[in-house]
Amino acid sequence: MREQSSFLESLAGHFVPVHRDGHKFIAVAAILALILFFIWSPLGWLAVLATIFIAYFFRDPDRVTPLRDGFVVAAADGMIASIEKVRPPPELALGDRERVRIETHLSPFDVHINRVPVAGRVKRSVYIPGAFVNITSDKASEDNERRALVIEMPTGDEIAVVQIAGMVSRRIITFAHEGDSVGVGQRFGLIRFGSRVDVYLPPGKSTMVAVGQRSIAGETLLADLSSDAPAMEARRS
Repeated sequence: MREQSSFLESLAGHFVPVHRDGHKFIAVAAILALILFFIWSPLGWLAVLATIFIAYFFRDPDRVTPLRDGFVVAAADGMIASIEKVRPPPELALGDRERVRIETHLSPFDVHINRVPVAGRVKRSVYIPGAFVNITSDKASEDNERRALVIEMPTGDEIAVVQIAGMVSRRIITFAHEGDSVGVGQRFGLIRFGSRVDVYLPPGKSTMVAVGQRSIAGETLLADLSSDAPAMEARRS
């Protein structure tokens, strides 16, 4: 009996919750699958597969977030596609000094729940309507539809996190609002069906990640603001 209970607990551990935003999409897909089974069963099975994928897309696993003053954690699951010093977009109102921008690309198979990189207060929340060009384009950070949050830390430093829509992703959802106090690793939004998330560090700060590395929202360390160490070096092996 004890072995059976242990097996069921182990099996249950492989299932992750589905975010509430996905419930309506799953319900619609499931109803469509049922209708298609009456029309032609192969179409019904395709709709079942689509329903399973939608549930997989909206999965919302728990994360273990490292807690230490100065730590900046990843805001999104995905591939670190670019790390470069840039002047932040005007809508962030962060001044003209260059900052390191960490650009993360999410595929349709990544978890799409976004998490707060640092604890603090949402000083600004800005929505910018725009286009839906490929997220790999250099112009995506300037031309695409996006939602930007500027978070003021207790130290007075400011970090920006920007959700950017892509060719497929057409809906940016943000749970955090201007004036809200947020905790590091807290869920703050999602982008439906593929996207990109940029994090802007305070001026003069370097990263602890490398291009090509995969990040896990709420867990992967992007930077340590309390350290003056140079940017991390890495190699692919």
